[in-house]
Amino acid sequence: MKHLGGNYAPVTEELTAHDLPVTGTIPPELAGWYLRNGPNPADAASGHWFFGDGMVHGVRLDGGRAVSYRNRWVRTTRFTDGTRMYDDQGRRDLTSGPANTHVVRHAGRTLALVETALPYELTRDLDTLGPYDFDGRLGTAMTAHPKTCPATGQLHFFGYGMAEPTHLTYHRADATGELVISRSIEVPGPTMLHDFALTAGHVVFMDLPVVFDLELALTGGTMPYSWDDGYGARLGVLRRDDPHGAVRWFDVDPCYVFHSLNAHDAPDGTLVLHVMRYPEMWRRTADGSSAPQRAVLWKWTIDPARGTVREEQIDDRPGEFPRVDDRLTGLDSLHGHVTCGTSLVRYDLTTGAVTAHDFGPGRTPGEAAFAPADDVPGGPGWLLTYVHDAATDRSDLVVLDAGDLAAAPVATVHLPARVPFGFHGNWLADTDA
Repeated sequence: MKHLGGNYAPVTEELTAHDLPVTGTIPPELAGWYLRNGPNPADAASGHWFFGDGMVHGVRLDGGRAVSYRNRWVRTTRFTDGTRMYDDQGRRDLTSGPANTHVVRHAGRTLALVETALPYELTRDLDTLGPYDFDGRLGTAMTAHPKTCPATGQLHFFGYGMAEPTHLTYHRADATGELVISRSIEVPGPTMLHDFALTAGHVVFMDLPVVFDLELALTGGTMPYSWDDGYGARLGVLRRDDPHGAVRWFDVDPCYVFHSLNAHDAPDGTLVLHVMRYPEMWRRTADGSSAPQRAVLWKWTIDPARGTVREEQIDDRPGEFPRVDDRLTGLDSLHGHVTCGTSLVRYDLTTGAVTAHDFGPGRTPGEAAFAPADDVPGGPGWLLTYVHDAATDRSDLVVLDAGDLAAAPVATVHLPARVPFGFHGNWLADTDA
């Protein structure tokens, strides 16, 4: 299986190493942790890349030094006790998940996330404290892509599932971490909602035609979702100042989106979203397989006054893992960054200009997180990403100047072990703790 070979293959040890060797100069402003989560099955086997146990890989930077590296499995109940679908009361056991998709910080808590279960809280040293359910108030799974509003500090997120009557629940926690809003949203069926979008005034849900497939679920060992030509595709807009109000739905061409880049409210009253759009996903063929698909950058402009969506392809190069300066979440961000093969690409979202940093043959970057250099959102900063070198089968943490992406790396931290390909992470600055 491809997801168990090459740099997809799991590592078998948890390591701690100090005073890592560095080529170049680590900016002294960088004080904190770069953390990234990803699947790393403890038994070295899983039916799909998405299923492996979560492992967080972290590099601590401080005072111009690469102070340490550590990798730790997230010790969920699934990791320690095995998969359990239901608890002793016959309810869905929301603690039983791999926690393998993202790692975020909110209200002083570091949370490892997967969309099928509750978050797991981690310590500063990546030890697992246990599942986190917002003091018993969260009764659904939590998306791996919550959004923090930079103006209010509120955490916006959702949960979806196969059995809930409405399949989708929107949640909001305040800046202190208290869960203050949970409301159901009706959708036609058990669609897979991996991500959503946030603007200063709206929440946007993507109800797209990848739907729970009972036959695949009963077969086991693969993703229990498939493409449904009859489901339709639409975007749902909810006003943030009326969180229990009506959701307006806008039809779009059938497609699938794992990840949104960002969204904002435009001065003319429209909502602008940039997303990595697949033409379809997991369409089952006669032999039960599905053809691979590639995502490219698209722009959706929702016009509430006209009830329409304008759909525009921005680029034709395949990519994934789009990111912006998180301090501009929901605002009009000038730039966005996307991982494209052996390159990181910086898009000017106003002019369409593109700058790329190519790491060279056999050197593959993951998602790049933005680390700011000052207190001005959208200002200067760095991109941090793990890069795997196929020739040496080793990994580095590479620091790039986001404003001069084509230049040589600012610093390359040489890690003591390979970091398998994974999903999402963040730069967690000490000043934000």
